[in-house]
Amino acid sequence: MPAIASYCTTFLKPEMLHIYRQVTGLRNFETFIMTKERQHTDRFPFDAVELLARPRINFLARFHKKYIRRLEPVFYRGEYDQLSAVLTRRHADLLHVYFGHTGVHLLPFIRHWSGPTLVSFHGMDIMPRPNEPGYDARLRELLQTLPMVLARSESLASRLVELGCDPAKIRINRTGIPLDAFPFRERIAPPDGSWRLTQAARLIEKKGIDDSLRAFAAFHSAHPSSTFSLAGDGPLRPQLEALAEELKIAASVRFLGFQSQEQLRALYESSHIFLHPSRTTGGLDQEGVPNSMLEAMAAGLPVVATLHGGIPEAVEHGVSGLLTPERNAKALETSLLELAHDAQKYSAMSAAAARSVRHKFEQRTAIAALEGFYTELIESHRRKASR
Repeated sequence: MPAIASYCTTFLKPEMLHIYRQVTGLRNFETFIMTKERQHTDRFPFDAVELLARPRINFLARFHKKYIRRLEPVFYRGEYDQLSAVLTRRHADLLHVYFGHTGVHLLPFIRHWSGPTLVSFHGMDIMPRPNEPGYDARLRELLQTLPMVLARSESLASRLVELGCDPAKIRINRTGIPLDAFPFRERIAPPDGSWRLTQAARLIEKKGIDDSLRAFAAFHSAHPSSTFSLAGDGPLRPQLEALAEELKIAASVRFLGFQSQEQLRALYESSHIFLHPSRTTGGLDQEGVPNSMLEAMAAGLPVVATLHGGIPEAVEHGVSGLLTPERNAKALETSLLELAHDAQKYSAMSAAAARSVRHKFEQRTAIAALEGFYTELIESHRRKASR
């Protein structure tokens, strides 16, 4: 079988479950991981991992490469030799680099390595970095150098084109959801008004959780038995807890912290509506297609979200959910009330949400597409090498 080297600087942070699913889901390729840091081995067990310790390099050799030959850090820090040795020993046919900023760091290696490389972009890694001199120019150079680029959504693909990437190089690498892990359950509106809303996300600006809380506060006034559960953790938790107190809804809002897949499945099973009002940050950070949203949809939760990033590629407004402009808590409130006031629409959207995920984001289909991209690039590289 052809061998894929998957490079991920940290393998893996808790929010990178989608990468674990992708790497472990390959069927027609062998794969191994190259990483600088191994985390959460109990949550992400995987045997074929090459832990890249900091290379030892002779001081004089480093000085010569850095100051005499003026080589880039990948060379004078010893990374190039280390990566080359691993790829040669493992007989790698292709290098898949996870995240654009990592691709920028490895650009000198990518330019010189004899094998084919692709980089996948997931959202945050497409942000400009004005505080890092030369970064944006190197990102554009990376896009021009690579023979193939993966994007998690059409919206991210459009951003890559704006940065100078040839559209012919881009392939859409959808998130794959294991549907058996999030079985569909038919939903009906709670007759007593005890709506259970939920959002699963890191507690960061991009997720729009302050808008969720404000919209829920208004919804709660109309439905006093309703609750809102927040699964996830992050730096904004203290501010969001304070906002819940300020809005006088703290008793009806649950901050659950990080949840396992089993806990999320149970949470979705007991919920009625999934909220996800993502927004573009001041630094131009945006979503691809949120994994938690797809999992909730697979379980049959209608979505109330925003016209942001790749969300409209999964949620059809008025069919599988309701989409509003970004940063508009009033519009979110209106959508929530609309769902709560129309039991027939609510049930229809529940079924449509699950159908949408099964049609576009089923894991085996997504893995087959990725393997097709690998095959395409390997064969293209071999044809060029034989000329």
